[in-house]
Amino acid sequence: MNQPILFLEREPWEQEFLKGRFDGSIGFSAATIDKIPADRLKNVSILVAFIHSAITEAVLERIPNLKFVTTRSTGYDHIDLQACAKRGVLVSNVPTYGENTVAEHTVALVLALSRKLIPSIERTRRGDFRLDDLRGFDLKGKTIGLIGSGHIGSHVAQYAVAFGMHVLAFDPKPNLELAKKLGFSYVSFNDLLPQSDIISLHVPFLPSTKHLLNDAAFKKMKRGVVIINTARGGLIDTKALVRALKNGTVAAAGLDVLEEECEITEERELLTDAFKQQCDLETVLANHILLEQPNVIITPHNAFNSQEALERILTTTIANIKAFQAGQPINVVNV
Repeated sequence: MNQPILFLEREPWEQEFLKGRFDGSIGFSAATIDKIPADRLKNVSILVAFIHSAITEAVLERIPNLKFVTTRSTGYDHIDLQACAKRGVLVSNVPTYGENTVAEHTVALVLALSRKLIPSIERTRRGDFRLDDLRGFDLKGKTIGLIGSGHIGSHVAQYAVAFGMHVLAFDPKPNLELAKKLGFSYVSFNDLLPQSDIISLHVPFLPSTKHLLNDAAFKKMKRGVVIINTARGGLIDTKALVRALKNGTVAAAGLDVLEEECEITEERELLTDAFKQQCDLETVLANHILLEQPNVIITPHNAFNSQEALERILTTTIANIKAFQAGQPINVVNV
């Protein structure tokens, strides 16, 4: 069945990727839903949204033939699910797309710190091949503590086991079957802190997780611990981290996220022109005190950013649309 499809907030590469993927009539717009004229919406039955397009009851009234909304994001709080359900409009999302991608970046940060890759490269580029102060440490035999063992954390656990590391995890909802399969152990938060040589964060940013790593937490850690954060900046109290780095509790840190980042709802928005206009991450980073620390590596919230991960967002979106067209919708979030 041919159905008019409208993609919102599209990037040029996305439009190129999606060419020829559908038989029905398809349209693209770089604009958000509030900028689309009413006459362009009247025949739309499938809407492909992103997080800057608020799908409210008022918006739904402008799209009388709408039957399905699929958002190119994991989060869907920009969509009024109740209003959609009231009108018989199904809503789907992209449940996961970058778990291995972020996990690989996590391991990259660990390796960069453990083998002092950044100073090694910088020194060699200057023609200096001395090994002074470049001695690293093995990962084999070390203990990594994972705070969060979901999609990303479980991938990190798998990679760490492959390096011969001991893996501990803290999670309010432990998956004992997964732990047995991958070879890691669950412990309490307070037991994980003093036992871990490396601590890596893989939990969402919530009121309950804000400043999860604070002065009290750092005081419980093993001296010389390495901290890795590829989740959300607000999980760490930045001032407490700086104090822990200066007093030697934390030997090094690898951070893909910072507490002072502009508010980010979905990683993919970092690539959009709208976000670049609203928030200058380069300026935020340039003024950040952690940049001055020689034992800290900071990357610009780039852990999610692989070609494969971004294409998975689109392939899942395509699958959502085709499943709906076939009468067997998937990844539905409002039923």
